[in-house]
Amino acid sequence: MTDRLYNVLILCTGNSARSILAEALFNEMGKGRFRAWSAGSHPAGKVNPFAIELLQSKGMTVTDLRSKNWDEFAAPGAPALDFIFTVCDNAAGEVCPVWPGKPLTAHWGIPDPAAAEGSDEAKRRAFLHAFLQLQRRIALFFALPLEKLDAAALKQRLADIGRSADGKAA
Repeated sequence: MTDRLYNVLILCTGNSARSILAEALFNEMGKGRFRAWSAGSHPAGKVNPFAIELLQSKGMTVTDLRSKNWDEFAAPGAPALDFIFTVCDNAAGEVCPVWPGKPLTAHWGIPDPAAAEGSDEAKRRAFLHAFLQLQRRIALFFALPLEKLDAAALKQRLADIGRSADGKAA
């Protein structure tokens, strides 16, 4: 086991819900081994209040969460990235900037809880479902022997995690 810190960027178009949940989960579950940020190609400019409510209900820190443009992470002085995950289909299909660090990338599509319709309770359920899917996928990622896998094998494992609808190993 190494003490290496891995930098992770999670992308979604609006950077208000899924990517925010994933950023918080990576930082909470990563226990200092992972540092995560989230960003969007067309950021909403604010974090969805249902995302904040859910994260706070789980006892997670929300003070540093903000909706931001992915250009921040392609600019000079940005952290060298090890991994980039897209969590929405739109961001996965967009032309991305050139990222510092030559990160491995994978698509982990999650239905958009911000698009949920109906009562506030229905919206809360959609956010919880997205949270749980991301939590399972991140846990599977953390269980990978990162130091022992070559880049091709690791890329395949990341893709397999993302193809799994329920977050279980594919």
